[in-house]
Amino acid sequence: MIQCKEETNYTLGKEQVGKITSATQIRELYSIFENDSIVSHLGEDNVAESTYDEYLVYNKNGDHLLTIIPKIEQDSSSTIENIQIFDKNYKTVKGLNIRGTFKDIVDNYTVNKVQSTFSTAVLFVDELNATITIEKKELGVNDFGTQKIKLEQIPDLAKIKGITMWFK
Repeated sequence: MIQCKEETNYTLGKEQVGKITSATQIRELYSIFENDSIVSHLGEDNVAESTYDEYLVYNKNGDHLLTIIPKIEQDSSSTIENIQIFDKNYKTVKGLNIRGTFKDIVDNYTVNKVQSTFSTAVLFVDELNATITIEKKELGVNDFGTQKIKLEQIPDLAKIKGITMWFK
């Protein structure tokens, strides 16, 4: 019974990150993570000159677990727009986590789209409603342009840099 509860606390799925679902409001985070620490602040958006709310969740050891972005800024009743995963304990039912590789992704999920940024390849996995980033240096690409990257160019052992779960 404890193991089941533990899995639920760290399960990644479509519109689910542990106990957080698409219906979870920002104010509920404090009870969900009552044994952890939540740091709330307005961050600077380097792309646009605006600000956004973010809630950083740390465990007792000070390890960064999650970064949570609400749909509506400075509104505790807002639901969640997305959650960035930083802790390896969060994983999908098929075992995919932040320590995975490109092969772990394609062996278990369909990559619906690949988008290139200056430093990463962003993989869109609709089944999870997630984006997964892989640094271009893992692909053997040193150019900081946004040239198109195809799935075939990504080596099996390319390490995952980040996982973001999106909520509708």
